[in-house]
Amino acid sequence: IGKEKFHKSQHWGYCNNVAMLVGEDKPGIGGEPLPGQKLKPKYSVFPEGMGSDAPAWVAFDKQVLSFDAYFEEEMPDKNQELYRIRHCKIYFYLEDDTIQVVEPQVKNSGITQGTIVRRHRIPLPPPQEDEFYTIDHFNINIEVILYARKYKIIDCDQFTKHFLRKMGVRLNPPAGRPDDPYTKERQKILDSMKPLRPYERIDTLKQFLEHDGHVLRFFCVWDDPESMFRDPRELVLHYYLSDDTIDIKEIIPVNSGRDRVPLFLRRDKLPKYAPTGLYQPGTITSRTVLNVFGKLAGNKGRYILDNRKTGAVHQEFYRDSDLKIGAVINVWGRKIILCDCDEFTKEYYRTKYGMEDFTPVSYKAPPPPKTEKTFPPYTGFGSEEDSLCSCMGLLLKPPQKDFKKLMEKDRSGMESNILRFLAKLVTDSPIDKDRKFIISYFLSDDTISVFEHTQQNTGILGGKFLERGRIKKPGQELFKSEPSEYFKAQNLFVGARVCFHGHNFVLVDADEYTFNYMEKHANEFSMADIGVILKKLKDIAEPCSREIRQLFAATDPEHTKVIGYEPFRSLLVSITEGAFSEHEIMTLGRYYSVKDEYEMDLHFLLATAQEKLKKNSFENFQQLSAVLVYNDREKCGVLPREVCRTICKSFKLPLADDDLQALLTMFEDDHKQVEYKKFVDGLNWRENQIPAFQAIKVNPK
Repeated sequence: IGKEKFHKSQHWGYCNNVAMLVGEDKPGIGGEPLPGQKLKPKYSVFPEGMGSDAPAWVAFDKQVLSFDAYFEEEMPDKNQELYRIRHCKIYFYLEDDTIQVVEPQVKNSGITQGTIVRRHRIPLPPPQEDEFYTIDHFNINIEVILYARKYKIIDCDQFTKHFLRKMGVRLNPPAGRPDDPYTKERQKILDSMKPLRPYERIDTLKQFLEHDGHVLRFFCVWDDPESMFRDPRELVLHYYLSDDTIDIKEIIPVNSGRDRVPLFLRRDKLPKYAPTGLYQPGTITSRTVLNVFGKLAGNKGRYILDNRKTGAVHQEFYRDSDLKIGAVINVWGRKIILCDCDEFTKEYYRTKYGMEDFTPVSYKAPPPPKTEKTFPPYTGFGSEEDSLCSCMGLLLKPPQKDFKKLMEKDRSGMESNILRFLAKLVTDSPIDKDRKFIISYFLSDDTISVFEHTQQNTGILGGKFLERGRIKKPGQELFKSEPSEYFKAQNLFVGARVCFHGHNFVLVDADEYTFNYMEKHANEFSMADIGVILKKLKDIAEPCSREIRQLFAATDPEHTKVIGYEPFRSLLVSITEGAFSEHEIMTLGRYYSVKDEYEMDLHFLLATAQEKLKKNSFENFQQLSAVLVYNDREKCGVLPREVCRTICKSFKLPLADDDLQALLTMFEDDHKQVEYKKFVDGLNWRENQIPAFQAIKVNPK
């Protein structure tokens, strides 16, 4: 018999090829239990269902069973109670079989409440202390022992009932919830202490919910008679509609010498001033009492609460109906006049009380007229702006530059923001008549520079004619207080006559960038605004429209509907009789010009491009070719036109976009792909220079 018991409890096993005795928990071959062996599950065993085979800590994550329970605690040190019943919650966490016991807070219990047993796995009571509580140990109307304390489970929540039923547990009926006798006795004492009369209840929640955040604002003035200078004190009164309270803030002027305080009157209900003066402390109370016996019982009296509040003093407070423009309110002995209010306050009184007259009360003296600041005349030392800054203050500061305009109109890539005009001198001298000048206007800082075109055998050296700077308009007084006027971009156009430091110029032409810029910004340049020009032309040419058609027909005998620019210009000059400037005529001609479509000569384009590259000292042909080869992933020797155009732009080729597009089109194959090696070789003016050519200018139509 002893051997049989020994074999039931323990058996032999092997560990590292050494035979040894192992515990009774180890199963037999294939995991099957040995005869007479009972396996103890370490965790709760859940039946297999139709769901996934996820582990319990995944399937039951954040799922908790909640049980209502109580336990009895002996109170040997108190005569008023022998035991106390304490209600608690038992939480069973399905993910790891941990248990937590929490006691809810009870007011004035005198006991430290909250977590009684922290969350962990709790072992079973002896003699099974080697096992832990699982889900099978819980049900309704049973007792569980947690660390020698007996808990009676009386009920559970709906989720716990549903889960236990799905587990196959037959739920017991819920047990009754016993009351603590001592707590019940104390509640009786507290209830007997309360007066059994219906107290009046004033509901302020509705007013708060309807008007929370709604504030009436009045601008007030207080004529302080006790101040030294009797100056009026400006105040702002806020009336809060949510609780009928008022606060007042004072507007303290700069350098008034008064202390800055947060509030003139803190937020509270403002009582109306009583005729008899202020009430003594204790006069106004929330309750009144009656002496039942009076003086019959000596100095001892019997007092009861007075339901009818006989002899109570009722104090009146300022309401929204008492506040209006022109009213005088008494703020603790200070007479304050309401002079004005904001728009929300006006709309509130207009809607609720039907008021329409909101004429403000004037209390301020009209401000004195502001004296205009005069500046002394310009002395001639330095610039006018620098001399004007010395009159602005004691600390001298340099004149401020327009950095916003500088950043917007500075050179950026192919956008130079420089307007260039071809000009000639207005003179009778035969030597100076043929001199040509290039006037450059810099839009970034409104400066002008003049260069003279070098001509052979004239005896005049070309180059810089006028240093870059701002130029004053002629005919202005030198020493004056007002700032001088300078030439602007709007003063320069083809046909304009300008005077730079005594030299009279007439602008005869401009480059393509200047025409395009002025037409693009036609709102700034009226000479390039085609809408303004056409409206002006219509008013002049409408009476003689028949003669204009005859002149057009005579100029175009073949009825091609196209005429040259010079006949067109002569016709406009004869019609307008000098009312149109040369720039306006050129704008009309450019707007109605014919864009001829013809095949460009490849050598002509390459010669023009090489000339521009040579003037700008561009020699990065090897780097350009290397980047094109790098972008050719298939190494087929061709690339799309847009890719080549983008790469050329990144190298800042000094070519116009139209010329670059035309060149790339010339080197396209049948599949609209650019042969970039031939393109780079054609641009390389070092190795494949094209002989000089004579440019042929085509007359516009």
